[in-house]
Amino acid sequence: MKIVTWNVNGLRAAYSKGFLKWMEKYSPDILCLQETKLQEEQIPKELKDHSEYYKYWGFAKKRGYSGTAVFTKEKPVNVSYKMDGGKFDDEGRIITLEFKNYFLVNIYAPHSRHDLSRLEFKVEFMDVLIKYLKSLEKKKPIILCGDYNIAHREIDLARPKDNVENPGFRPEERAKMDKLIDSGFVDTFRMFTKGNGHYTWWSYRMNARKRNIGWRIDYVLVSKKLSKNIKNAFILSDVMGSDHCPAGVEFK
Repeated sequence: MKIVTWNVNGLRAAYSKGFLKWMEKYSPDILCLQETKLQEEQIPKELKDHSEYYKYWGFAKKRGYSGTAVFTKEKPVNVSYKMDGGKFDDEGRIITLEFKNYFLVNIYAPHSRHDLSRLEFKVEFMDVLIKYLKSLEKKKPIILCGDYNIAHREIDLARPKDNVENPGFRPEERAKMDKLIDSGFVDTFRMFTKGNGHYTWWSYRMNARKRNIGWRIDYVLVSKKLSKNIKNAFILSDVMGSDHCPAGVEFK
């Protein structure tokens, strides 16, 4: 089973750049998308009618903002679009699919913003997420995919010393990644690849992608119980169409 996560930075834009052709060629069993930036009536018809996948959409109340989606070849037992019934459920940031033997959770964590005006919101989101995941894990193990908007370690971005005070690498944010992983999750990519230079997001400025001046902020984490079933974890850095690239895992 192959699971892929990808922040498409606007699904309609990605669609115009060959998203559907890539999806059909790569054919993941589950595809988790973030920052879809659309409402139901804006979904491209060819994609909406595509018969290979069951498709689930998390829409933000604010138009053209945030949003998540999950495409899956296997129909889930249940689907939820809420985490706490409060302020974190208005921006389309989470979809939970329950399958027979596990939960699949797709998240798009908030950006703290360059003026840090959403840092407190981001930190609280992570705390609520961890509490929510631990409640789910009492029932079944979890596969947690998405854009966390956090580079966890210094090896997860090209210029750590220059970004210590910047959103996405703030100590408060990194501490929440520590807390999440320490609560019983495994960073699948780091099971196979220990070095630096492996990123999933690049700024559009200064030719950053070509120069590989990037950040690894898109992850697939799994409950420790599932880690023994991971065959491979990967980053598809050659896939274009967004300022992020896909990342994923393959199960035995």
